[in-house]
Amino acid sequence: MTGKSPKTDLLGSTRREQSVTADWEFVRDLIDGVQVREVRNVPKRDGVLVEVWRRDWGLDNLDADQLFQVTLQPGAISGWHAHRETTDRLFANDGMLKIVLYDARVGSPTHGQINELRYGSLRPALVVVPPGVWHAVQNVHHAESRVLNLVDRAYSYEAPDHWSLPIDTEQIPYRFESP
Repeated sequence: MTGKSPKTDLLGSTRREQSVTADWEFVRDLIDGVQVREVRNVPKRDGVLVEVWRRDWGLDNLDADQLFQVTLQPGAISGWHAHRETTDRLFANDGMLKIVLYDARVGSPTHGQINELRYGSLRPALVVVPPGVWHAVQNVHHAESRVLNLVDRAYSYEAPDHWSLPIDTEQIPYRFESP
């Protein structure tokens, strides 16, 4: 046999695009204003420490006005939602979550772009979602998964800055699959 690779019929398949670098950094083009800060689990003598958010990371200059946690059952999807004024900071570090973002902001340099991000226990991260970017979160783990949200504006019970669309809306060109 020579050193040449054998010719193979790949049945009309397409090659996957590069998803990570040789240093395991994700390769992606994020929606304008979206920021991601991956963090590391720090093994301790009696457990694990992980930083959730620090002002000196420089992701934004906003305050944190409220912190809440959402628990999703296996396969559950939070549903498409966006805010006019509120910035979400989604911290995924429990289970495995798929965070999908869609830029519907007219005039945005990334208008129409979709980001599909996966973070959780093994690779925790904080994802900053600016106002006007639609997002949904799916648990793609076999057990419960959790995401923390550190919003810059506390939820207003009387006038919620929370806008929703059905998960199968035609307004967003993305379809969730079973995990």
